[in-house]
Amino acid sequence: MIPTLKDVAERAGVSRSAVSRCFTEGASVSKKMRIKVEKAAAELGYSPNFLARSLTTRRTKLIGLVVSNFKNPFFLQVFDLFTLGLQERGLRPLLVNLSNETDPAHSVQMLRQYSVDGVIVASSTLPQDFAKAFRAAAIPVVHTFGQKSGSPEVHVVGIDNEYCGQMAAQEFLARGYTNVGFLGGPETASSTRDRWQGFATELRKHTNVRASCTYAKAYSFPAGREAMTKLLAEKPAQAYFCADDVISLGALSAMRDAGLRVPHDIGVLGLNDMEIAGWESVNLTTIHQPVEDIVNSSIELIESLLANPDRRPEARTFACRIVERGTLRPRT
Repeated sequence: MIPTLKDVAERAGVSRSAVSRCFTEGASVSKKMRIKVEKAAAELGYSPNFLARSLTTRRTKLIGLVVSNFKNPFFLQVFDLFTLGLQERGLRPLLVNLSNETDPAHSVQMLRQYSVDGVIVASSTLPQDFAKAFRAAAIPVVHTFGQKSGSPEVHVVGIDNEYCGQMAAQEFLARGYTNVGFLGGPETASSTRDRWQGFATELRKHTNVRASCTYAKAYSFPAGREAMTKLLAEKPAQAYFCADDVISLGALSAMRDAGLRVPHDIGVLGLNDMEIAGWESVNLTTIHQPVEDIVNSSIELIESLLANPDRRPEARTFACRIVERGTLRPRT
């Protein structure tokens, strides 16, 4: 039989309310009482039932971690950082896959069924309406990897995707490329649109440079490979800014199958700096996204929202940097 709070109270010779206070954060309990209760609990192998406690406190400490792209290995790192970070703060992550979801109202209803205390939308492919729907339902929400805004309607943490596009364009210009391409993820993703916007805007300042734009079906290796295979069947550009490392991996695979040498024949620049990008067999030049800082900031925000749900929405933007490896030719 699983030991209960009543069993601990009887073993320690105290009331059940005393046992409950010993396992309630911030409750007033004498040192002598706590030692007695903890000793009895250890002897019985008792652990407090947080779900049962939530019926009394009306707080589950469950945080819905909403994601829409489980096929991108970049998010394995994101999941790892989020789950560990939330658990270290006494919060419990509830991973939710909304890859095929199109109705924000249905998502709100689903998360309410689990009585989550808050939601972190860790996605740039889900429309902003999803995060706004949670806030409208009075559920504290943070949109991680969301679109930068000067006056956000929900808390947003991420990078300036337009500026990343500008960085990519400037990097190509510095290396003497005059015919370049952008290979993004789905056109509906805000990150894709913003990265292309920044890339194109910067290149328009240089009339001697030609730029093309192509969208992959998803932020995935197969989608990147498929899109690049089609581009190589035509007249390809000298270099491509792939707006995600996993798309870059697919593109590199297609290039090598076509017998092209990277970066001698064609160049590739990625974005994210996921672990695999640094592998010797990949050696991808990419734009580093400070994922750990973004995740920690998102957790800090959701934690503060649980204490102060009326906190005014803010946007936190983190700087990116180029990581030089071996898929672009040297600077001129």
